[in-house]
Amino acid sequence: MTSDEVLRLPDDAVLIVGAGLAGLFLALKLAPRRAVVLSPSPLGERAASAWAQGGLAAALGPDDDPELHAEDTIAAGAGLVDPVVAALIAREGPARVLDLLALGVPFDTTDDGHLALSLEAAHSRPRVARVKGDLAGKAIMEALIGATRAAAHIDVREGLAMSALLHDGHGGVGGALCVDKDNRTVRVEARETVLAVGGVGGLYRVTTNPVSAQGVALAAAAHIGATIADPEFVQFHPTAIDIARDPAPLATEALRGDGAFLVDRAGRRFMADYDAQGDLAARDIVARAIHSEIAAGRGAFLDARTAVGAHFPDMFPTVFAACMSAGVDPRAMPIPVAPAAHYHMGGVATDLWGKTSASGLSAVGECASTGAHGANRLASNSLLEAVVFAWRIAERLRSDTDAPPRKTAARPAPCAPSDVIDTLRKRMSAHAGVVRDAQGLSETAGWLADAIAAHGAANPLTAAQLIVTAALARRESRGGHFRRDFPAPGATAVRTFLSAPPLADGVTP
Repeated sequence: MTSDEVLRLPDDAVLIVGAGLAGLFLALKLAPRRAVVLSPSPLGERAASAWAQGGLAAALGPDDDPELHAEDTIAAGAGLVDPVVAALIAREGPARVLDLLALGVPFDTTDDGHLALSLEAAHSRPRVARVKGDLAGKAIMEALIGATRAAAHIDVREGLAMSALLHDGHGGVGGALCVDKDNRTVRVEARETVLAVGGVGGLYRVTTNPVSAQGVALAAAAHIGATIADPEFVQFHPTAIDIARDPAPLATEALRGDGAFLVDRAGRRFMADYDAQGDLAARDIVARAIHSEIAAGRGAFLDARTAVGAHFPDMFPTVFAACMSAGVDPRAMPIPVAPAAHYHMGGVATDLWGKTSASGLSAVGECASTGAHGANRLASNSLLEAVVFAWRIAERLRSDTDAPPRKTAARPAPCAPSDVIDTLRKRMSAHAGVVRDAQGLSETAGWLADAIAAHGAANPLTAAQLIVTAALARRESRGGHFRRDFPAPGATAVRTFLSAPPLADGVTP
């Protein structure tokens, strides 16, 4: 393997691939150990974290406690949440919120100075810390970017997108192979590498994620033999704003927490037909209900006229601006909504300290699978999991500076043509989306095999293949994975783990 440039990091530096919430929070917490952060674009521009609206869930209220939060997390996850991990993130979450406050995140407060906590679906208590209704992600990222720019121990390298992991052919990782803005390869060698590059939403035609989020971490880790967990579990946010945008803007769940409700085209509230919790049922239930209403020709709309009304511009400025840009005034009319790929519960399998099965490789944020989300992520637990595990990885790596150097190699992942990716996104939405069955999954699996044979194992094709393979094998319905041909859950809740032998790529032992 040859490359245009080799960047060899100092022995004590940690390579962090990705510059969203998880990557930047980890970099800050690594101090005084050095961190090199790779970002494919200027900080904040393509980070899904900045688009998060609801906020960060943590047991901070006087009538709440971490045990209740863990119970809600486990209940939402449809039998697949690791209770140890649920308890861990619930217990450590409040301290991480305080960390973010110390970094300058302007969480909303009440008149007496306490955090203003909102209620979201499947939470038993109001526990979501937010910023101006729907600006939490943006505000958090602004604070983290400012702190990162000012931190002497962090080196940010913008314009580098990971293509593959550098590996030794025996399950060890020694950095990343990247592509710069001029399409030149850059080999970044490091003794410790952390994947923090987001999820898979861009594999779907309708998504709330940046379209560039096409499973690069999932594919790169699979290519070197790291264990992948639960790839079939993709969460579809029920209330993407249906205005034919790519990606689709989001109508935060906090709207329903504040009293907005779902109606069909005739104005009839329909969620009671699907679940006793109505509009605040778990996300997978609401997404399937909206999918069914749209498929039946009745449409789905979020009515916030009474709950929010004239206060929309101040209470939910992001949602208001998105609606008004399409000629929908949410103060006067219901918002058209539809489910959209939003979050990947699966990812690169890690332990309680963020370690993957590959030595020298950790994973954090949406690209990791810690066991926290099971088959259906509880609302606003994603930012929570990201900061909790980023802190834990930093704790481990600050004192663990003895990783050995590795002789590594890698091949750049091939690029599939744009028309192939367009077809992939349509197929994934149609056949590996909110509702699935054997026929659609099998046809998509066959198409993927043909596409990989024709164009090589491009990262999006590989990531999609992992999702489809696991979805086809799971002959039951559970959480975000619903099979119309197997609509009931199986007798036993079992997680999916996939792994393959590491590639040699010409590495000499």
